[in-house]
Formats: sequence, structure tokens, C-alpha cells
Amino acid sequence: MIQWDKLTQALERRGFAVSRFATGREAADYLDGKLDGRTIGMGGSVTLQELGLYERLAAHNTVYWHWSAQGPEARAAARTAQVYLTSANALAETGEIFNIDGHGNRVAATLDGHESVYFVVGANKIAPDAQAALSRARNVAGPKNAQRLGRRTPCAARGDRCYDCDSPERICGVLVTLWRKPVGIPCAEVVLVEEELGY
Repeated sequence: MIQWDKLTQALERRGFAVSRFATGREAADYLDGKLDGRTIGMGGSVTLQELGLYERLAAHNTVYWHWSAQGPEARAAARTAQVYLTSANALAETGEIFNIDGHGNRVAATLDGHESVYFVVGANKIAPDAQAALSRARNVAGPKNAQRLGRRTPCAARGDRCYDCDSPERICGVLVTLWRKPVGIPCAEVVLVEEELGY
């Protein structure tokens, strides 16, 4: 059972703003209403895709997302956007945020260079403590994303855990743990959603 109030307090102590919604639709409405006339970068994220945020935000913002028809060049443009949206591979109830990445663009964008960063996190990504959250990022999110991408890695083939493999198709090259809001980001907000989203 997730202790939502405990999680909110832990994130706020670590310098993050926090908003919380019962459904993904409410979270998407919130972000769609809050972000207007901005340049927005989006990290590769099944959560953001499930919420339809690219389509909604692109109607009244300039949005760069390499998963869209814009292609890989959008990854570079997203680096200089005013706002950056992503999710997390795992979030501890004690407030630590974990993200694993292949290129490093998604995790780098959460550290510096934007006016604000939003982490949209579903209930399925929340773990009781940092150790459990790291385990979730490596052994749940990693294999699921490798399978989604059709990678030939042990985690994708078996779907059960990280094998710390040497495969050239490995997707997990970088791990970032946010213990606090990064100094280089004026505003970082965690948007909590009380239903499952993404991997």
C-alpha cells in the first residue's frame, strides 16, 4: 500500500514540487493547462505516450520528441527547451528518483539546462525504499523496455531481471539517482498518478 502523504512529504523535503492525481487523464489535463506557449522537450517515455501528452501539448506549444515524426534530430532540440517532461523508472517512498538510460539524453536533461522539469510517475513505479526502487528500475523497467524495443539481450529474452550483460544491444548504459532537486533546474515537479502508467 503506497503511503502517498509520506511520499509527498519526502519529495518536498528534497526540494521537489509535488502534484497528485487520481487518474492519468487528470494529470494530462493539469499539464496541458499549465504549459502554454513554451518550448518543451520530452524524453522517451511510455508513460508520456500513454497520456497522449505530445499531441495535446503540441497543439499550443513547440514540442520536441524523438519518438514523434520529428525523428532523432528532436533529441538535440529537446536539450535547449524551456521545459522538459519525462517519467521515472522508479521512485522510492523516501523520495529518491531513479532513471536508467541508453543514450543518456533523457537523464542528462533532468539535471541542468531547463527552466523546469516534470517527472510523471504512475503508482506501479513507486517502491518502499531506495534499494527496492533501484531493483525495480533494473529488474522490471529495464527488461520491459528491452522487450519493447526488440533488443537481443538476456533481460529481453527471459523478461525476469537485469543480467548486467555485455550485449551491444544493451539499453542500460547510464543510471542517475536524484537525491534532491538538482541545483541547475529552477523548478522540478513530480506529478504523481494513482494508477499504473508505463513500465
